[in-house]
Amino acid sequence: MSTQQNAATKPLLGCIADDFTGATDLANMLVREGMRTVQTIGVPDSAPQAVDAIVVALKSRTVPAAEAVAASLAALNWLQQQGCRQFFFKYCSTFDSTPQGNIGPVTDALLQALGSDFTIACPVFPETGRTLYRGHLFIQDQLLSESGMQNHPLTPMTDPNLVRVLQQQTPSKVGLIGYPAVSQGVDKIRAGIDTLRQQGVRMAIVDALENQDLYAIGAACADLPLVTGGSGVALGLPGNFVRAGLLNPQQGAKASELPAVDGLSVVLAGSASKATNAQVDAWKEKRPAFRIDPLALAGGEPVVAQALAFAQQHLDKDKQPVLIYATTTPEQVKQVQAKLGVERAGLLIEQALADIAAALLARGVRRFVIAGGETSGAVVKALGVHALRIGAQIDPGVPATASIGATPLALALKSGNFGSIDFFEKALLQLGENRLGETRL
Repeated sequence: MSTQQNAATKPLLGCIADDFTGATDLANMLVREGMRTVQTIGVPDSAPQAVDAIVVALKSRTVPAAEAVAASLAALNWLQQQGCRQFFFKYCSTFDSTPQGNIGPVTDALLQALGSDFTIACPVFPETGRTLYRGHLFIQDQLLSESGMQNHPLTPMTDPNLVRVLQQQTPSKVGLIGYPAVSQGVDKIRAGIDTLRQQGVRMAIVDALENQDLYAIGAACADLPLVTGGSGVALGLPGNFVRAGLLNPQQGAKASELPAVDGLSVVLAGSASKATNAQVDAWKEKRPAFRIDPLALAGGEPVVAQALAFAQQHLDKDKQPVLIYATTTPEQVKQVQAKLGVERAGLLIEQALADIAAALLARGVRRFVIAGGETSGAVVKALGVHALRIGAQIDPGVPATASIGATPLALALKSGNFGSIDFFEKALLQLGENRLGETRL
């Protein structure tokens, strides 16, 4: 098939992501490598036109494993109907999961559905400090279990050995392709895959320290029906299609073009991660912010109405973007969860921020910066967004996006742990906000 034929016909890569910000993160990587990419919110009713990659965003990271498997298989079936040649299962670069799943069960189900006997698992993302060595995941200079992820409210990660973590989740044999092999390049990685297959291994954790490792891993996986990992390993997949004559490298410059969106702006933050806490604090030093108190929500206080009144005051007065946040310290999160329960506490915050977003949309807000995977999923649903075009990168793992539909929206969906300390302002500027010149409180 020629590149000209592909531009008018079928997508090449079909991706399934277990949360919304992770889907955007993955799509960002594919656009960077020249693939025209659309992200859908769940399995859509219609197929996007003239794209090279489709990323189906699910909310399956923390649901029961059986639900995650069913949703992922439905996404796979739809992507197969679109004619995709290879498939990618994307999860977090911190391997967020529990001993029951959902990475192992979903991977098993996808392998079975595709009639395949082997895949890799590589959550590495060097640009954000996620690296793997001897099967152990590092966040910057700390092991995963000492990075703050051990305090995650839904998926506490207390073991940095990903071979051990994944083996707990699956009856399939899990192996390792270590860095000594990876550092020698594509042929050595392929040899490692062949050896593990002969040993009955069905899933292999793959070490990587730098982007050049990820390009080599991607090339070594050209013939695998399924690849799994964080967004980083997807860097090496578009090149396979270029080498096969299926993807035109000349179209890369246009892959990130987005339409201009005019309107008011808001930042919504629900993540309790270290990065988002720092970003909230940086914003509060200079700009207006309103905190959502989950205990007040649970007590029936009109918190949503108060937040809307606060936002409207600033939007009416000087059209200045505001931050509405539920971000707090891990200690305070635990206190709230002890009183309300883990699930109820999370749902209360997600629903409040979703209700606020929908009301602000009706009042003319068209640019949304959203921090947190679960928060992003709830807000995007409330905004009625079904698909996104993926634009240029704001920070590693976070691109600008524009919704596809009658009322275009500009959105930045940020995983909790991603982004520089000034991410909110940086994102608003890239989305087209030009009213950040003055500091207002």
